[in-house]
Order: sequence, then structure tokens, then C-alpha cells
Amino acid sequence: MHEVVKRFGATAAVGPVTLSVPEKRTLALVGPSGSGKSTLLRLMMGLLEPEAGEVRFRGAPIRADDPARRRRMGYVVQGGGLFPHLRAAENVTLVARYLRWPRTEVAGRLLALAGLCQIDERTLSRYPGEISGGERQRVSLMRALMLDPEVLLLDEPLGALDPVTRSELQRDLRRIFDELEKTVVLVTHDLAEAAFFAHRVALLREGALLQLGTLEELRRDPASPFVSRFLETLAARSGPEVAG
Repeated sequence: MHEVVKRFGATAAVGPVTLSVPEKRTLALVGPSGSGKSTLLRLMMGLLEPEAGEVRFRGAPIRADDPARRRRMGYVVQGGGLFPHLRAAENVTLVARYLRWPRTEVAGRLLALAGLCQIDERTLSRYPGEISGGERQRVSLMRALMLDPEVLLLDEPLGALDPVTRSELQRDLRRIFDELEKTVVLVTHDLAEAAFFAHRVALLREGALLQLGTLEELRRDPASPFVSRFLETLAARSGPEVAG
């Protein structure tokens, strides 16, 4: 994205921001609440259009009225965002069935993703309200991966989970990222999570990109006193493994 600006009324939620995401790498978006992280993710997805600047994917503009381009991206939100009236398997395969994939291809892809995300057939036959939060997130990830997108966008996908489930899913997610070699953008409030997943970290504040680099670069050479204070605060909340 280049010089992107997004406003809601008179409020500038993002921008101007210039940011690129290297292929097959994971970028973590961190920052205080209201810093524009989720808005930036939705701009990348094409769910929002900027008032100024441009978001591009492989050189072509991303636009809200171009669903074909958005299908090259998978999107996972906190809580899963599953349709409650559809069974888990129906949620996963919804877009593929809408696109009239052959039944055998849909079934084969569903089976492959179930193995990858460690979801059993019994869970896939249930409705979202009948399965656990961790299972809903796994199903949501399967849905995001169904069309084999080039990019995964995740908006605090583990934020509402208990610590044990969150730790298990973190390990599984990193295994999946490594195995599939996807480009990933992850919004998180957890510095340990950012350190665990991301090759680079983008720190936002009030819609502005304050600093971009590895977590070690941000610690060693912070762009401002706020960057130092913010990282120290997050490290204290995340635990001793990221405090040093």
C-alpha cells in the first residue's frame, strides 16, 4: 500500500501509511487500541476502500467491488465469524460451492484441510454453537484456506481463547504457516505472539506507522520514546520470555 488514508467521518483512522509485505513472510501489526490495525487489515482485504492512496496486490489495485481478487486472500477474525445456521463443514465449503466447484474437489479439499488443521469429521458435522472456541477458530482457518489463497489475514484470531487452547493453536498455526509457505498479516495485542509468529513487526499509533522492522530492531533502536514504552508494557503483559 502507498500513502493510504482511511477516514470515518472527520476521523482519520489510518494514514497516510506506506507498507509492503514480503512474500511468504509473516508481518505482525501491533499497537494500542484504536491505532488502526484492524482497519489496515480490512483495507488490505478490500473490505474497505481508502479515501487516498492505493492498496495493490501483485501490482494490481485491490478494490471492494472486485471479489475475484479478494478470493486470493483468506480472512480470519476473532471468534471465527462462522455462520451459526451452517454446520462447520458447510461454513468451510460455502464459497467453493458458490463457485460451483465439483463435489469431488470440494470433498477432497475439505478432507485435506481437516487433516492440516486437526479437525475430525464429528466436529465438522456440528453447528458452531456446538463446538469449542478453539475448534471454531480451526474451522475458520479451514474456511480461509479453502480456496488456497496466497495471503492470510488474521485479526486477533486467538484473542478470545483460554491460555491452554491459545498455546496449542499458536503451535499449530505456525506449523501450518511454515508448511504452506503463505504470506501472513497478523493483528495481535500480544508481544509474545508477535515474537512467535512474525518475521517483522509494524507498530501503529493513531493510524500512523511509527516503526517497521524485526522485534529485535524495534527494541535495539526504537524510533521514539513511545515505541520503547509500548514494547516494555507489552513485554510485561506477555511474560518473561519476551521481556529481555
